[in-house]
Amino acid sequence: MAAELTVHQLIAEHRPTLDQALEAIRTRAYWSPHPEHPKAYGEHGSLDMAAGKAAFDALLGTRLDLGQPGTDDFVGGEVSPYGIELGVEYPHADVDVLLPAMKAGQKAWRDAGAEIRAVVCLEILKRISDRTHEFAHAVMHTSGQAFMMAFQAGGPHAQDRGLEAVAYAYVEQVRTPDTAEWTKPQGKRDPLALTKQFTPVPRGIGLVIGCNTFPTWNGYPGLFASLATGNAVLVKPHPRAVLPLALTVQVARDVLSESGFDPNLVALTVERPGEGIAKTLATRPEIRIIDYTGSTAFGDWLEANARQAQVYTEKAGVNSVLVESAGDYKGMLANLAFSLSLYSGQMCTTPQNLLIPRDGIRTDEGPKTFDEVVADLARSVDGLLGDDARANALLGAIVNPDVKARLEAAAALGEVALASREIANPEFPGAVVRTPVVVKLDGAKPDDEAAYMSECFGPVSFAVAVDSASDAVELLRRTIREKGAMTVGAYTTDEDVEQAVQEVCLEEAAQLSLNLVGGVYVNQTAAFSDFHGSGGNPAANAALCDGAFVANRFRVVEVRREA
Repeated sequence: MAAELTVHQLIAEHRPTLDQALEAIRTRAYWSPHPEHPKAYGEHGSLDMAAGKAAFDALLGTRLDLGQPGTDDFVGGEVSPYGIELGVEYPHADVDVLLPAMKAGQKAWRDAGAEIRAVVCLEILKRISDRTHEFAHAVMHTSGQAFMMAFQAGGPHAQDRGLEAVAYAYVEQVRTPDTAEWTKPQGKRDPLALTKQFTPVPRGIGLVIGCNTFPTWNGYPGLFASLATGNAVLVKPHPRAVLPLALTVQVARDVLSESGFDPNLVALTVERPGEGIAKTLATRPEIRIIDYTGSTAFGDWLEANARQAQVYTEKAGVNSVLVESAGDYKGMLANLAFSLSLYSGQMCTTPQNLLIPRDGIRTDEGPKTFDEVVADLARSVDGLLGDDARANALLGAIVNPDVKARLEAAAALGEVALASREIANPEFPGAVVRTPVVVKLDGAKPDDEAAYMSECFGPVSFAVAVDSASDAVELLRRTIREKGAMTVGAYTTDEDVEQAVQEVCLEEAAQLSLNLVGGVYVNQTAAFSDFHGSGGNPAANAALCDGAFVANRFRVVEVRREA
């Protein structure tokens, strides 16, 4: 009885938020129930800044025992990009025991219906939101994001993406009515009459393979899309970014249990060093859905080999910004400088290639040569990052040695227009902090093409000289088609060029931002309004979030009876 009362309480508390989310995805207008400002927390049970930091500190050096069946070991080893050993241990699972236990709770979860599943998911998100400050430190010390970015992107923005997925999942499930009375006239004979029942049924167990850079932001859409559509979810975090997703699983298990459902509907599994369990899990017959963010190589492997599962991948791409002319030259430079610098370029949406006509561009400050544009951009980045304290707040820390190696190797690829420099972080002396490098390349040289047509993940950008605006447009098309792009940017005051770029992005299915000069950047997207990726080019086979992202996580089964 208590569990039933809890469910009714959840509907009363969270149905208004669900309705607002449904309206937001319909209108695509700005909306978020999760505050972006750190000072907004500390009331109504949420942790303020000091309490969140204390909660994070209390986790260090502990064992996070989730009470899961099949736990055969505990594994740790995370080291913060800021130089701190986290020392947290997590359960390692015997999946032959864990997976059957996860399936056991699916019938009751399926039978609960779309609304109850949605409000349970919203309660999970509410409890995570109350601990946003704690989660922010967990994201910061696993991803290397600076605190404010970890707070916003790893907190409210990630929670928004999770809620967005729940809203889309609800819409798709209630598109078909629960029941229908079907009557077919037969002339003089009695009509044929059937009662039909329609039930959304889950595919099976969903597997979320987490990423190092945005564990919650990239992890929550798949987790909540699968859970809201009736599936159990197994979370396999990146070995260097376990803590934020482990805390998420802990919260989810608590809410499921308190709501009268099997907590094993959400479970965590971590890997021993070098174990590589993602491939083993991905091909298990019980795994019917996979959400993955990471390298193209493993994403391609999943799509080719996990044939029993519906696979959603976000892989690598080569993001380009075409610079043909500028109506606000200073605004363009400032916007691009921020886009290149944010989180040390360690975002799947960061621009890599700046396609600029070699004869220069027109601006509101008069004509600018190719060299002047690149030099002015370098000065803009230097100005933005000239103060070390501000630089640390924007750049964060280099997430892993591979990014540092790519950054250091980039200087040999061409003429360096902006050299990367090392910045000390007084609070975290062990942090590896580097400013971006900008390298000039020639779009007509085959040797240079090998560089700019490959993803160089991290704070590395190439200023690519092209013969004309039309050549830039065609290079943009080829880059999207062959390598994929999560984002495309363009600066132009020419209507024909704008139309040509837009047509390329429509034909090649790439999300386009035009002439951004204010506080919105090409590498940022807003839940409920912007689509992250399109699912239509090689960078990703799905978009966050649209109907296609959720609709194939369940099927509708019909039962017919004589009326």
